[in-house]
Formats: sequence, C-alpha cells, structure tokens
Amino acid sequence: MSSHQPRILICGNLVWAHEEAKQLFNGLADIVVMDSPNRADFLAGLKTGGKYDGLVGIYRHNTSADRIGVFDEEIIDALAETGTVKWIAHNGAGYDQIDVFRCAEKGINVSNTPGAVDDATATTALYLVISCLRNYAWAEQSLRQGTFKSVLNPGRARDVTGRTLGILGLGGIGLRLAHLVHAFPMRVIYHSRNKSANAPEWCKYVDSVEELCRESDVLSLHVPLRDETVHLVAENEIRAMKKGSVIVNTARGKVIDEEAMIRALADGHLSSVGLDVYPNEPVVNPRLLEFPQNVLLPHMGTENQDSQRHMEVRALTNLRDFLRNGQGNDLVPELRSRL
Repeated sequence: MSSHQPRILICGNLVWAHEEAKQLFNGLADIVVMDSPNRADFLAGLKTGGKYDGLVGIYRHNTSADRIGVFDEEIIDALAETGTVKWIAHNGAGYDQIDVFRCAEKGINVSNTPGAVDDATATTALYLVISCLRNYAWAEQSLRQGTFKSVLNPGRARDVTGRTLGILGLGGIGLRLAHLVHAFPMRVIYHSRNKSANAPEWCKYVDSVEELCRESDVLSLHVPLRDETVHLVAENEIRAMKKGSVIVNTARGKVIDEEAMIRALADGHLSSVGLDVYPNEPVVNPRLLEFPQNVLLPHMGTENQDSQRHMEVRALTNLRDFLRNGQGNDLVPELRSRL
C-alpha cells in the first residue's frame, strides 16, 4: 500500500478479523497497530513526526485501556491536536471508556457496535435467569464438591414458565431477551425512556422503574452506563421488588447500587442475583461469593468467536465507511445531534 494513503490505528485487540481488515482498507488506508506500552509513549507517538502521525481514524477495543488507559479528556485532546483524527470506531455496545462529550467538543465522531452484541448478551442473560430461578449453578457447585444435591432445597427454586420478567431498557439486547423468554412463556414487561415501536403486543410497557420492580419476579438490566443511570436500581427500587425475587445484570455494574443489593441478599429480600458485570472489574466484591445461590460470570457476554468477529468487522466497517463516504454508521446517540 502507498505511504501517501491515510493511516488508521488498531488500538487494542483485533483477534478474528485480520483478513477482513486488509480487505476493507485495501487501497484506502494504511493500517498501523498501536504498540505503545504506556500512555506517555502513546501521546508522544501522536505528535508531529511521531509513529502515529497522520492518523485519520482509530479502531478501539477496551483492551487498549490496559496499556494506555481509557479515552479520557487527556487522550481526546491529544487526538484533536493532531488535526487529522476525526473518527473513533469503538468495538462494543457500551462505550463508557470514551469521553464522548469531549469528543463532541473537539469534533471527533464516535461509533459503537449495537446489534452485533445482541444475541450473545441476551443468551447470557437468559442463562442467568434460568440458573438463578432453578439454582443450577449452585447445584453444579454441590456436585463438584461431592455432595451431589444434598445442600439444595427445592423450596428455594422456581420454574421459569409463568414468571414475570421485567426488562429495564428495551433496546436490541432487551428485545432479543424478550423473544427468547417468550418461548417458555414468561410474562414480559418493560420500562424504557420511551415506548418501543418494536415491542411485540405481548410485551407490556410500564410507566416507571418502581412499577417495573414491583411487578417483576426477575428484573433484567439493559441500560447503558451514563451519569443518569448510575445506581438507577438502588435501595428503593430493590425494596419495591417482591420478596424472593431475582436481579440479573448484563449491562454495567454501576447501574446497580451494589451495597443495597448485597443487603437485600443478606436479609433474604432477594433470593439470588445473576451477574456478568461488576462496578470495578476485574475486582469482584468478595461478599457476593458468600451467597452460593448467586450466579456470577466474569463478563462473558460476548466471549465467543462468532460475536467477536461480527463486532470487529462492524467497527472496522464503520471506520471504512467514514474514510470512503465521509460518514460512518452507528454514531453514538450523544453525537447524533451534531449531524
């Protein structure tokens, strides 16, 4: 490829879509791989004459934070100072590691990969729902410990069929989960900022988070992490739930007030929780491990090669479309008003 072409940076893991990347950018841009061991080296590389000089766009994966940290104000300002970087194609549905408001101020667009994660994350939530209600994870622990099922009490378990699932946030993932559980069937209710035009007729909208909590046997969270969603489910919401109910979270850990959730587990108000996300990953609050009925996964939502390839290709395609057409797809909501 010609050295006179624009340059794009692969910032973080690209595991499955190496050939697709070559095809997408062939004759369009030179691909540079971020090899900085730390933030200082990365920032130095962005300066004129540095190893990242001439970048016009960035493919970003959260693994890059292990070396250079999140894309905070300092990094966004450095990208803006290049005068050439205009697009960050983030690999992932959640983009809380990017200061998108600073990007908006500096004229840098940010895309994510909605849809690419829907099935994998929804099936993770489905597993958590079933395992919490039926105590399957606890049962497997018991078997592996040589006690078969002697420690289990069927009085703590409930069938899935006929239970009410409350979905907080009926976006792509929440809607996919609704269709999956309807097969049992579960009764499905939801609350979002607005009624969803895509909601099927059997999926009932409720007017508030509190009402959703009151009616749900299982509450499943599917909202993005923003300032207004931190501790969206806190003491009042948890106590509004039925005694013996379940919370499932595949969104972001900080959406729940973890201390309030643990108190409700300790006094029996919640029967169990199914978690794939935590406030301070990879650190997990050790108190959660004290409840054998909890189902705890290490952020496994999209940990499969099919979903990860799809996510990589979608993020790379957004960046390719920006280079080719001047505008990519999947612009995050906070930046759409700038169009």
